[in-house]
Amino acid sequence: MSPGRIKLPSQTAALAGIPAGVQALGPWSGRRQLFVRFASEAETATLYTADALRGELKRLVARSRYHSIAVAGRDPLAESEYLVAAFQGGAPIPVMLAHDGQRPDALRALLPSIALVQVEMNGTEAEPVVERACETLALAADKQVKHALVIVPAADSSDALLLRVVERAAAASVRTEVVVHPAVDSLTDPDRRWILWLERATQVHDDVRVVPCLPAPTGMR
Repeated sequence: MSPGRIKLPSQTAALAGIPAGVQALGPWSGRRQLFVRFASEAETATLYTADALRGELKRLVARSRYHSIAVAGRDPLAESEYLVAAFQGGAPIPVMLAHDGQRPDALRALLPSIALVQVEMNGTEAEPVVERACETLALAADKQVKHALVIVPAADSSDALLLRVVERAAAASVRTEVVVHPAVDSLTDPDRRWILWLERATQVHDDVRVVPCLPAPTGMR
């Protein structure tokens, strides 16, 4: 269990609402989504059984049009049993799981209910973290589930480190979609950093994109 996470029985979870928003990251960036966010102890929470969450999602989708449902937060797979129960039998619209890729074993049972597995990194991760993230991508590929690596580069992330992560993701699955979201101001650097980096990245993996990240509050995660 992550620090600050409220521990409840597996069929009940504390959610910080189910807000609508625009996805800021990854292949589905710019899409209107419903966000399922697990609450921490510092947040106002509403308790949902798995059946109640499934019913509420159906009600919201019937009232307005959404592209998909985003299950996100610090460690959503800490609630994997709850998510399996909530999405058993399918969801009203596609579901994406946005996470750090560190629980491949917990992901396995949830994969039949997921349309997109999105692993999010910053390019400074230690080797064991990268290894588990790539294991997650490989698992999604094996089960024929769409999968993506999203990198939001940290300030101290070098081009070589970012390229290493892309190489490892490509080795895990040739079908990995890689989306890099640099800071907007860095896209106008006169040294053409991202143009040159993208040239190198596409030499090791076919599907790499560099895209500005939507600013808050337009994008919700």
